[in-house]
Amino acid sequence: MARSIGPKHKLCRKYGEKLCDSPKCPLTKRNYPAGQHGQSNKRKKVSGYGKQLLEKQKAKRIYGLLERQFSNYVVEASKKVGDTSKFLLNYLESRLDNVVYRAGLASSRAAARQMVNHGHVTVNGEKVDIPSYRVKAGQTIAVGTGSKNKKLFEGISEKLQKVEAPSWLGVDSKTVSVKVLNAPTLENPNFNPKAIIEFYSR
Repeated sequence: MARSIGPKHKLCRKYGEKLCDSPKCPLTKRNYPAGQHGQSNKRKKVSGYGKQLLEKQKAKRIYGLLERQFSNYVVEASKKVGDTSKFLLNYLESRLDNVVYRAGLASSRAAARQMVNHGHVTVNGEKVDIPSYRVKAGQTIAVGTGSKNKKLFEGISEKLQKVEAPSWLGVDSKTVSVKVLNAPTLENPNFNPKAIIEFYSR
C-alpha cells in the first residue's frame, strides 16, 4: 500500500500548525519554518490559490493520504447531491484507521494504519486489514481476540477509560471495542474543506 514516507513534522513547522498526532511535535518548541533562515524570515503572504492548496496539503497530512487517494475522495464527494465539503469530511472520518485512532485504540493515525495492516482489528467480528475501509453506523470495531494479549495492547482497557472519543463513537473499555453510533461529524476540523473543494473545482 502506498504511503507517505517524507519528514513527519516539516509541514507542521512550514504552516505553523500542528498537523500530526505526536505529542512531541517540534512545533511546540520551534514555531517557525525549518531551515537556517526559518526563524528570521517572516511568513510570506499567500494568494487565494495558495491558501486553497495549503488547506489541501494540511488535510492530506492530517489523514496521511497521498494525492491520488485524497483526490478520489473529492471526486466521489463531488458526485453527491448536497454539501460536497461535508461528504468529504464524512469519507475521511469514516476510514477504519481514523476510527481506530479516534477511539483511542492507537496513539496516532500512522499507528492505527499499521495496526489495521497487521490484522489486529476486526469489524463485526471479521478481520479487516484495509486502512481505507469505510465504516458504517451500527458496526463494531474491536481488537481481535488473538491480538489482545500482545504487548502492543498492554493496559489498553485502562487507557480507553481515559479517552474522550467523539460523540458518534461508543467506546467499551471492557471489551476493547468501539461501536459506530451514527455518521461521523467533525465540528472544527484543522482545515477548510470548502477551500479544498474550490481548489479541485478550478
